[in-house]
Amino acid sequence: MKPCHNHCILWLIIYHMQSFLNSLTQLSTPLLGMIFVLENILIAVFVVACGNIIQKRFTGNVATLRMYQKNDWILCCVTILLNTTVTYAGFWLWKQRVIIFMTDVSISIMTDFILLLLSMDFLMYVFHYVIHKTFLFRVIHSLHHQSADPKPIDLFILHPIETLSFGGLWLMLLLLYNFNIYAVMAYLIANVIFGMIGHLGIEPLPERIRNNRLMRYVGSSTFHHQHHQNGDYNLGFYTSVWDRVFGTYRDHI
Repeated sequence: MKPCHNHCILWLIIYHMQSFLNSLTQLSTPLLGMIFVLENILIAVFVVACGNIIQKRFTGNVATLRMYQKNDWILCCVTILLNTTVTYAGFWLWKQRVIIFMTDVSISIMTDFILLLLSMDFLMYVFHYVIHKTFLFRVIHSLHHQSADPKPIDLFILHPIETLSFGGLWLMLLLLYNFNIYAVMAYLIANVIFGMIGHLGIEPLPERIRNNRLMRYVGSSTFHHQHHQNGDYNLGFYTSVWDRVFGTYRDHI
């Protein structure tokens, strides 16, 4: 009975995912736009709220909403709208069968997730490296580096060109390979969590955990905080792998 029960669960997961995706194709463009805007607003609220809670938990201090400047909120809203545009573009490409997602529940969920994480980490590392080493830093990226000690909302303080560039890299990767939809969902969740952690301005993980053989390669809050203090180093996002490979990794800055 147990194998049959497990197969039923897997079938339900696949069926409901396919039904959900198909139901989206029946919605009007304005309604889809509203759903995608709401999704990205909720992501921003989650990052700011949870980031503040973590800061308060570990330091007793918190970057309250009153500490954020008017321009912070304006840029955050612009980023939300541009992220919504990328979301809709990805949906449209999927609807046109240009982007294809696999829906099987198998080992591909794990392998595709790892492939997505490392591939996006590499692409963003290269893009990040280029904008730090050229005139693009002054024109585009200096906006994000106004804070040497980042705060949660800084995840969304980006130049519009930078936001669209990151989104373009993401869509390009989806065009090149048919990823498992569950791996894509897991990656998107991980992306938000890593982004929030990287902009806490404090390190919530104990040193003994950060020094773990595996965790040393994970992009911690300290890892990205140090990048904000010296932009020549620690250019990776999710891992320190590419910084170690290309010589831009620093333990202490």
